[in-house]
Amino acid sequence: MADETSQRIEKIESHLAHLEHQVEQLNEVATEQGKLVEFLKKQVQKQSGVLETLELERIKSNNPRPPHH
Repeated sequence: MADETSQRIEKIESHLAHLEHQVEQLNEVATEQGKLVEFLKKQVQKQSGVLETLELERIKSNNPRPPHH
């Protein structure tokens, strides 16, 4: 009986160690993905600003000021 209990505990400990390793790996992946998402958000904001500036310049160049200004 004690041998069976010992084997069950060893099996549980082995499974627990495996699960802990998987959690650590998933945490690393989630952390890296979070960093990537933040980087991509900043890139999108920069590109949006550039596009907005270009669009405003295009509008201004297509609508020159009247001569009396």
